[in-house]
Amino acid sequence: MKTRSFLSLLLLLLGASAAQAQRYYNVLKYGAHNDSTRLSTEAIRKAIAAASKAGGGTVYFPAGKYRTGAIHLKSNITIDIDAGAILYFSDNFDDYLPMVPTRYEGIDITSFSPLFYAYKAENITIKGRGIIDGQGKKWWDFAEGKSRASQDSKWQQEFFRLNKDILKPDLPGVIERGFMRPPFIQPMYCKNVRIEGITIRNSPFWTVNPEFCDNVTVTGVTINNPKSPNTDGINPESCRNVHISDCHISVGDDCITIKSGKDRAGRQMNVPAENYTITNCTMLSGHGGVVIGSEMSGGVKKIVISNCIFDGTDRGIRIKTARGRGGVVEDIRVDNIVMKNIREQMIVLDMQYANTPAEPVSERTPRFRNIHFSNISAEGNQAGLLNGLSEMPIENVTFSNLDFDAKQGFTVREARNVAFHNVQVNTQIGPALRAENAQQLRIDGLRGTVPAGAPLVELGNVADAFVYNCFPAPGLDTFLKLKGADTRGIVLQNNYLKAVKTPIAKGEEVKQPIEITAAEVAPAIRPK
Repeated sequence: MKTRSFLSLLLLLLGASAAQAQRYYNVLKYGAHNDSTRLSTEAIRKAIAAASKAGGGTVYFPAGKYRTGAIHLKSNITIDIDAGAILYFSDNFDDYLPMVPTRYEGIDITSFSPLFYAYKAENITIKGRGIIDGQGKKWWDFAEGKSRASQDSKWQQEFFRLNKDILKPDLPGVIERGFMRPPFIQPMYCKNVRIEGITIRNSPFWTVNPEFCDNVTVTGVTINNPKSPNTDGINPESCRNVHISDCHISVGDDCITIKSGKDRAGRQMNVPAENYTITNCTMLSGHGGVVIGSEMSGGVKKIVISNCIFDGTDRGIRIKTARGRGGVVEDIRVDNIVMKNIREQMIVLDMQYANTPAEPVSERTPRFRNIHFSNISAEGNQAGLLNGLSEMPIENVTFSNLDFDAKQGFTVREARNVAFHNVQVNTQIGPALRAENAQQLRIDGLRGTVPAGAPLVELGNVADAFVYNCFPAPGLDTFLKLKGADTRGIVLQNNYLKAVKTPIAKGEEVKQPIEITAAEVAPAIRPK
């Protein structure tokens, strides 16, 4: 009895092992070549089809060099690229035909197939310790006009034939040229997407670009793109429940961006980007470390960015939009970040990414609100820029526990309900904090060193500012400079200013009195 039970168990295990092996589909067995001599597109398609027919499985690439065109994933498919395997994607544009439904910079179009593509699939994975190479240079040259003009191409003619009725963005741009480079990895309308461990390089366009997906995980991925046009790293657009962690990114544009469609097209789709976590990533070359927008017309909300290092990017955290976009960016938390060698701003919230005149508030008007930064150390050109709209100020922003060394400090314009708590800013030019056309400022424990003659804080046409618990360094020329006829409601409390040469400098146009509520901050106010 025991012998029969053992044999039954053994047969059951053997059967399970055989079934498991049958769910593993080696592309070499389907005719792929791992010596890079010929395209393996058809062999890969056959392996995926076989796995799909069986209900799902792993399509396996052993070590070697493969050449391929577009790879289309289906539900329940895992692509496993082993260590030593390199997939070189063809730079023959015809290998990405026929054109498929896709999205390009927030506009829904029909264009070249992405290199890895999935449409309305679920449970898809691309993983492994291997490399995928997009061989993007030919795409970059074509897009930049360094090769045959795109307006003369058969691909442009096909694009216009298939996109007669697309909803174009408000401002003219690349859509009019009719030559859209494909993203590297673009699942659309998919559920349960995982990209893990692989190294990606030389993307033709955006690199990892999920669209309208739910439950996306990108972890342990390395992305290396050289200086090249629009080769962003990870761009989850109009997705829900996105997890990005432990990635190393150095690219030709933004490292990680969060988007949700552009202008009328984005508002019409009305699918926000929401519930994203970004953590434990390093970001080197790139225009921005983590960027939200400027295509955010469907809205961006509930985003957490933590435990990241930006070293050498143009900007650190950048949130950008413009009149005409519409949409709301809200409920954003940024915590525990180190930034070094930042060439522009460490933190920027810019609602005038495109310079346009003021207009009445409507569905075209974007909004930034409820955005919070904490526990950040940074070094670079400018500490921060908040640049709202006169008709729609940036609202409810806090900065807590910051330590910045910068050529220039913070500039706050067209904003309300902005708070600085325990912030140190050392500058080479100008004040640590300059605010213009702002309301409801709270400045608590601000400190830093500024050059001779510069105030620590400068407020121009600011209404209702509460400045308290500040202990500026001895020898500071001016603590607070006030200017602008609309400056009013300035209150100081518990600031130690005895060692400051000119505690408060008030322009003659400032008519409203300043309220000082502690004896140690009651020096004479000097006109300046």
